[in-house]
Amino acid sequence: MMNSSMQPQYRGHAQQPPVQRSPHNPTGPRRGPGPMISSSHPQPTLTPAQAQAQQAAAAQERELAKRRSRKPTDKNIPDGVEDVIVGDGVKRYRELRDVERKLDAAMMRKRLDIQDSVNRNVKRYKTMRIWISNTAENQPWQANSLDENAFDFSTGIEATYKVRIEGRLLDDEDDNELSDIEDSEDENADKDDDAMDEGNVEPKSKAKAKLPPQPRKKLPHFFKSITVEFDRSKSLQPDATTQIEWKKPPHQAGAPNLTLAADFDCLEFERKGDENINCTINLVRDENPDRLRLSKELAEVLDTDEETRAGVVMGIWEYVKTMGLQEDEEKRGVRCDERLRAIFKQEAVYFPQIPELILPHLSPLPPLQLPYTIRVDPTYHTSPPEPTIYDVRVPLDDPLRTQMASVLSSPTYPTTLRALTALDEQLATLVQAIAHSRAKHGFFSAMGRDPAGFVRRWTSSQKRDLEVILGEAGRGGGEDGAGEEWRRGGREGVWGSEGVRESVGLWLAKSGR
Repeated sequence: MMNSSMQPQYRGHAQQPPVQRSPHNPTGPRRGPGPMISSSHPQPTLTPAQAQAQQAAAAQERELAKRRSRKPTDKNIPDGVEDVIVGDGVKRYRELRDVERKLDAAMMRKRLDIQDSVNRNVKRYKTMRIWISNTAENQPWQANSLDENAFDFSTGIEATYKVRIEGRLLDDEDDNELSDIEDSEDENADKDDDAMDEGNVEPKSKAKAKLPPQPRKKLPHFFKSITVEFDRSKSLQPDATTQIEWKKPPHQAGAPNLTLAADFDCLEFERKGDENINCTINLVRDENPDRLRLSKELAEVLDTDEETRAGVVMGIWEYVKTMGLQEDEEKRGVRCDERLRAIFKQEAVYFPQIPELILPHLSPLPPLQLPYTIRVDPTYHTSPPEPTIYDVRVPLDDPLRTQMASVLSSPTYPTTLRALTALDEQLATLVQAIAHSRAKHGFFSAMGRDPAGFVRRWTSSQKRDLEVILGEAGRGGGEDGAGEEWRRGGREGVWGSEGVRESVGLWLAKSGR
């Protein structure tokens, strides 16, 4: 059962204020239309030339509408044409029409699938390797020998260190396999071209052109900011700094690349110091849409610790359908089991409330923390120092998404569609001409079999139509019941036709017989 205490929250409406009644009408509010208020902005008067142009445009629009209404649209060959032509052209045409319908349905389905894939914004993850290293300069152990006769034993040069943070994407096995496949295809194509050249045959143009290389994503593409926090008090720092921060500059929406200030693979900074110091490098992720950290209760339902807000709602919906928690009558209602009660603190919820109810269970992802020790001692720098390496998983857009989006926004698609529409119009016109020819053939064939009877029936039909048009037809449509065609019985006569049998059946059904 649905919790009744929830419905006022979901369908809460503001209380309407009491109706103010006029003292002249104390029994109720005033009914009927209100007073007419003249417009304060009169319409500008049209000049004769403008009025004439407006009338001409309206007349042209009506003429175009008439032309569109007169255009034939039926592309199916009428029945009976296959009986009067030589060959199986009608059969093959109908088979082509069936293939065309199937092809149109498949192309439309694929186009909708592509549009759905583009809107779904599927991500794939790759590994970014980050190298962290540092060098030291002008350290005490690097200074030259001092002059013993000099009064000042200081060198006048301050010791410094330089930290280097470099990040690059690693190639996945899928990318390597794809490149191997492309290389093998290119080799086979080259062999085919060589064989064609030896046989004096012109090589065919390659149907599939190589895709342009995609620009490589660099380090700032994946992170909003990079901060370095030193594990030392500010008073002990030679330059009185305990944190270094880099922030990504504003990026214009829709721009293909980042600005030059945010397009780099390596970040370096230099500070004063002659002692080893620990630091932590924080990487704040830049994702769209943002992934969020889930609470323990929500993670138990979705079986993941991180998810986007839309992914959370979709995951709860899948859980509700799988566990059969949807209300039978009110489809928006959800009965909470033990896991959902731990999240929503209620026995039942309405599904439109879920995006708001999950907010307390979502929190921003913490930055990636990479610990590092800046070493300036001679032991570390005597031999070439090895950098500290971290591997980080970063999301990337599906590489096919750009190609699928280009298919949807292709400038050749409207042109091709217009060309196909023109061909369909020509085809409908030809089918209409075939139908007219079939009618003429039937007319002259019937006239050739029984000229006298055909002329009598045709004259009677024209007479009936003329009487109907002039309003002089009596009951029965104005036919002459004494005519020869009305006297003749049997299946070949008027009374044995399909129309008469259908009319009699309708009359019997209406009278209940």
